[in-house]
Amino acid sequence: MARTTRRSEAGAAAFFLELASPLAESVIAQAREIASEPCAEGFHQLRVSMRSLQSLWWFYRPMMDAREYARQRSIFQSVAGAAGRVRDHDILLALLNLRMKDTALPASQISAARQAAVEDVKDQLSPSALQPLLQEILRQASTSVAAGQQKETLKAFAEIRVAKAEKLLRKRLQQALAAKKPDLAAFHDVRKAGKKARCLLELLAPALSGDQRKTLRRLRQTLKSLGELNDVVASEKLLRENPLLWPSKNSKPAKMGHWLEKERKRRASASAQLLRKKWAKTLQ
Repeated sequence: MARTTRRSEAGAAAFFLELASPLAESVIAQAREIASEPCAEGFHQLRVSMRSLQSLWWFYRPMMDAREYARQRSIFQSVAGAAGRVRDHDILLALLNLRMKDTALPASQISAARQAAVEDVKDQLSPSALQPLLQEILRQASTSVAAGQQKETLKAFAEIRVAKAEKLLRKRLQQALAAKKPDLAAFHDVRKAGKKARCLLELLAPALSGDQRKTLRRLRQTLKSLGELNDVVASEKLLRENPLLWPSKNSKPAKMGHWLEKERKRRASASAQLLRKKWAKTLQ
């Protein structure tokens, strides 16, 4: 209770490092695990932590120098993107496990492509590269936030910024629900806005007023469905961009493509139904 009260009454700037440091430490810890054993979960969690940092930076954006914010956000996107290049292969391998009967693409080929991706990003994601980089970014951002003009308490500032994130989410949901048929681009926009809102709700829950648990639970269910759809979309993209894994449409590997297409349509339909069920009434 005392911690919650302190957060509610103290200035938002005072809690920047308290919120940001654990996320940076998580990235570095995952980088160490990846360097030791480049497993799928390590790349996934590193990317999750990097995107949480992006959301936190957006939260504090009004207190940051604009150019420094843009530069640091670009670095976060680059690191998350590097982890994502490996993660895309892990997603495709997982989908192959769902499609073992008459599978068209040998897992050995995808595993070899994954290993090549691991080698490509090894230096960028090494602990020796990430630790000093993130430490310097935290130092610069902390100085920038401390010098900002906003003097609101964390509670007041959080309510303003979370409300803005939720407003964007509602707009994206309305656009997706207005489509006559499942719209992948609209779903992608919902997913991006939803992940930002979810991250802020999770990070700032002690400082927020009201019961956000229902919203957060509904948001998690929505993002799970959209994430499953995105897995198929990402796998289709990976195959299109790799001609060695995607020969002519009349060849045997095309069977996997046909299955992915059907799976994408099925998951898109499921996501559309979930959005209507979970959000339509709240947006009226």
